[in-house]
Amino acid sequence: MSIVHSNPESWTIMNRIQAASSANSDFQFPNDSERDVPHRVAVLGSPVAHSLSPVLHNAGYRALGLNGWHYDRCEVGKGRLADFVAQADGSYRGFSVTMPGKFEALQLADHVSGRANMIGTANTLVRRDGGWFADNTDGDGVLGALGELFPNNSGSLEHVVVLGSGGTSRPVLWALGTLGVREVTIVNRSDRSSEWAPLAESMGVAWNIATWEDSLEDCDAIISTVPADAVAGHERRLAHAPVLDVIYDPWPTPLTIQAASNGHRSVGGHVMLAHQAFGQFRLFTGLPAPKEEMWAALDRELNSQKP
Repeated sequence: MSIVHSNPESWTIMNRIQAASSANSDFQFPNDSERDVPHRVAVLGSPVAHSLSPVLHNAGYRALGLNGWHYDRCEVGKGRLADFVAQADGSYRGFSVTMPGKFEALQLADHVSGRANMIGTANTLVRRDGGWFADNTDGDGVLGALGELFPNNSGSLEHVVVLGSGGTSRPVLWALGTLGVREVTIVNRSDRSSEWAPLAESMGVAWNIATWEDSLEDCDAIISTVPADAVAGHERRLAHAPVLDVIYDPWPTPLTIQAASNGHRSVGGHVMLAHQAFGQFRLFTGLPAPKEEMWAALDRELNSQKP
């Protein structure tokens, strides 16, 4: 499913390209002048120096013999995504978009997938004949991670506690609605329900708001979308169910350590990253992702980073 997305104030990619043509680029594009790379992809955001996306995607290209493909990191700050995309030459076939650019990615696209429109953000831009197509595979990442956390019954979850209500909570809510979860409790220090309640309601998910001091023991799973220090002091009270923690560095987190001590399984953000990358890989190349080879490359990289 896709929809036509009309940009406010005629803010289109072509407008940006025309404006950029009269100015020198102030972005740092990767320098691959010494080799022929006809098909480029990159992760855009700030900061991205730590991103493991190149490890996953480049491993996929190698596995399929896509010698003309290469994946990079490009630092792009808030409010600068549209200009960067406009100045990127035709060798760029697409972009993975991380924060702070996910809202802007949705706005600048010429066409938007149904799920990206529903979630309200995009993590993927694909160059097509009709312009830029925006999609969101973050929900795939959540679904894949929950599938590994509950390998036999992820579709039987009824009540899930979500820690935090920032941008990551949107694809989480979409994924939980897709699984048929009946109730979601959002734990946050402030009420930001106006930002995500329409999504939850459109997915048929009943929701309520709780504070860190409330009793949260009656749930089937906990999904943490916040930094580890935000959970500090609450681990013992929270870790009473299997945990999906979006953090992958450092790993394990205090929350997942406590969950393990209470006899519960956990999966981390690296699992989400891999599953969302599989969907992106197909969007960029048109080919199924070689998952085993991509997983192996990610495992090697994570193991190499251990002290």
